[in-house]
Amino acid sequence: MNLSSNGLPIPFTPELFAPLRSSADLLAPRDPASLRERLHADGYLYLPGLLDRAEVLRLRGRYFSLFPPDLLAPGTDPEDGVFSGRVPEGVPEYGVAGHPAYAFVRSAPFDRFVGDPLLAKLAAQLLDADVEMLPRRILRHFHRGTRRASRAHVDFDYMDQGSPRVVTMWIPVGDCPPETGGLVYLEGSHRLSPEEYAPLRAITDRPGDRRQISHDLELTARTLGRRWRYTDFAAGDVMVHLPRVIHASLDTTTDAMRLSVDARFVRSDDTPDPRWLRPWSADDGA
Repeated sequence: MNLSSNGLPIPFTPELFAPLRSSADLLAPRDPASLRERLHADGYLYLPGLLDRAEVLRLRGRYFSLFPPDLLAPGTDPEDGVFSGRVPEGVPEYGVAGHPAYAFVRSAPFDRFVGDPLLAKLAAQLLDADVEMLPRRILRHFHRGTRRASRAHVDFDYMDQGSPRVVTMWIPVGDCPPETGGLVYLEGSHRLSPEEYAPLRAITDRPGDRRQISHDLELTARTLGRRWRYTDFAAGDVMVHLPRVIHASLDTTTDAMRLSVDARFVRSDDTPDPRWLRPWSADDGA
């Protein structure tokens, strides 16, 4: 595979990449104690096929149907999300008022999808308490040619004004192999102290934002002596991760566009970061 992140190539070698460990074996029958143990051991849970594939693809189709038709390749369905190579004129900047993503995260179909009781039940089992979903649920949409991806980071640096007892659920809304821009996780990085990766923050393509660790995934892996864990995500899969595990995404280089949802849960008896108590907008600064 020819992989990159934010335009920087990263060699797909055993030195830098290894497969994610699946935790599907802990779902049938559901074993909450073992799921919690695995989450804290790995920093993540990879749960293939947790959601109904047809429902996930239906959400994908609803979103891409909101765009002018010339976003999609001729003869393809919105559920396929195949990029035509042309960005329609007149569409506002991604995720701000007037862009389809802004309206979509405030829509009834989106609320029903992220409100699936299966997700809340899983979060409650992992946090061993009653939980609340934070209202700031993020929709990510990338197409080939953008050379833009999520930089290496830990979630807690973006939500450090509240309780650290948070779990993130990342849901690919469509099939998402590495070339489509899947998430990658730096193995064992949730056990690192911030001081151990602090020097990487000086090597950045965003000097005004010190929350990210680095846009250079190869440098991050080699400096910290750890591999990026990856998989071929499919519609219906769910990733769960802790707020201190280092993760990032790869560039979208396929005709199929990447679409994904981030939902976060906090214990009901904890104080959440107040910036996460309103719906997401790409320009909200959180």
